[in-house]
Amino acid sequence: MAASPVQQGLPRSSIPVGMSARSVAMHHVRAALHGAERQGVDTSPLVARAGIPPQLLSAPLARVSPQQFARLTKELWFALDDELQGFGPQPQKVGTFAMMCHAVVHCTPDLRSALQRCAAFYRLFPGGPLLSLEEPEEHDEARIVFDFTAFDDPDHYLAESVTVVVHRFAGWLIRRRIDLRRVEFRYPAPDHVLEYDLLYGAPCHFGAPRTALVFHRDVLDQPVLQNEAGLRAFLRRAPADVLARLDYGSTTAARVRRLLGQSLPDHMPDPPEVAARLAVSPQTLRRQLAAEGTSFQQIRDQLRRDVAITALAAGTTSIEELSQRLGFSEPSAFHRAFRRWTGSTPRAYQPGN
Repeated sequence: MAASPVQQGLPRSSIPVGMSARSVAMHHVRAALHGAERQGVDTSPLVARAGIPPQLLSAPLARVSPQQFARLTKELWFALDDELQGFGPQPQKVGTFAMMCHAVVHCTPDLRSALQRCAAFYRLFPGGPLLSLEEPEEHDEARIVFDFTAFDDPDHYLAESVTVVVHRFAGWLIRRRIDLRRVEFRYPAPDHVLEYDLLYGAPCHFGAPRTALVFHRDVLDQPVLQNEAGLRAFLRRAPADVLARLDYGSTTAARVRRLLGQSLPDHMPDPPEVAARLAVSPQTLRRQLAAEGTSFQQIRDQLRRDVAITALAAGTTSIEELSQRLGFSEPSAFHRAFRRWTGSTPRAYQPGN
């Protein structure tokens, strides 16, 4: 078996996820593999080197940790020598994204110039992702518009990946999150549409005339704050930093999840305690969460699920210790909850199983 890029001495992906990192649905893992499979690549060794138990690929509710997904992405890059992972009309050699970053970081004063240079860079490569920046004069919105018509992407995996990467790369350049007003997609709502809130944290509109990220145009005037040292660190961790789905939204649900995540592993606050820390009554907190289509229990269960998946995949925590850290009275209660969340046992997520 050929050595993986990690085994060859290339930097291993790791994500400084903390306790609030989102796990990744198995749909995205299966979708990521389709491009390589269509080219006849045996993806089983790639899945194994990413630390993903193969039996989970067919489990509908299964999820993986952000670290596992970042490692799989990197394995696919190097197996295909293609950063588009087999979905583009032509391969885009590994290193293309890094060269774009160098072209943008050193020579652009503000985000507007950076995005324009990013778009010009990718137009140099046949089959590369096409994007453009639009600033309509009639209102205060700006749009990054994407053209994916040349891609063979039935699961919309590449469309999701590219839009997420551009959004997070732009925020990295100016060292702040770019709040999206909405995201527009040219295709109909997919079956995994519930994952889109985790990806973008903004209203998503499907069946639009084109695919675009929409935000306040004043963001474009923000200066590029990254430098050579920051870029070296960013590329060492790639693709981890742009694939990690962190809870930095401003919704009540995101604030609750952050507070719960910051309290682990020592304590799991109850609703009255969280309400007090948010300076609202428990009744107001319940109403605000209901208006966002969620509840305290649902947020807590999602957080515990994601922390459990990351810890189990890392193989550094026993099931007994993990159940205690997550506030379960006994391991059997944790087993039942984990099976309800993922359709599998905790042991199925541990390395070597």
